[in-house]
Amino acid sequence: MNSLTIIISLVFISLFQPSHAQNSPQDYLDSHNVARKQVGVANVTWDNALATYAQSYANQRVGDCSLVHSNGPYGENLAKGTSTFTGTYAVSLWVAEKQNYKYNTNTCSSGCDCLHYTQMVWRDSVRVGCARVQCNNGWQYVVCNYDPPGNYEGELPY
Repeated sequence: MNSLTIIISLVFISLFQPSHAQNSPQDYLDSHNVARKQVGVANVTWDNALATYAQSYANQRVGDCSLVHSNGPYGENLAKGTSTFTGTYAVSLWVAEKQNYKYNTNTCSSGCDCLHYTQMVWRDSVRVGCARVQCNNGWQYVVCNYDPPGNYEGELPY
C-alpha cells in the first residue's frame, strides 16, 4: 500500500467516524465551570448517577423532544436543537441567560429567561450529569441534572 492510499484511507475514516466532540463529560464540565468561575463559585464535578438519570429521562423524550421537566429530585436544565446541536452549545445558551439575570433584585428581566443560568451557577450545586439523545424528528435533546438542586425562591444563587 502506498502512502497516498494510506492518507486517503485515513481521511475517509476520519470523515465517517462518529464524533463525540462537545458532548463528553469533560466538555459539559468545562462549559459549566467557566461560567461558575466568572461569579466566584466552586467547580461542579461529574456524577455518573446524575448522568444516568439524565440519560434515562432523555430517552423518555425521544418520541416528542418536548421540553418538559422530569420533576425529579434534582435541578434540571433542558434544551433542544437541530441535528448539529451539541451539549456544549446547549450549555452556552444557558450561560447566555446571564445577561437577563439581575443580581441586585434576584430576578430575571421582564419577559426573559434566566433560571437555566442561575441553576448552573447555584453555589450549593456541586455535582452535574448530562445526556444528549437524538429525537425521532432528528433533533438533539440535552438534559443536565444538578445536585443539590438550586433556584430556591428568595435565595441568591451565589
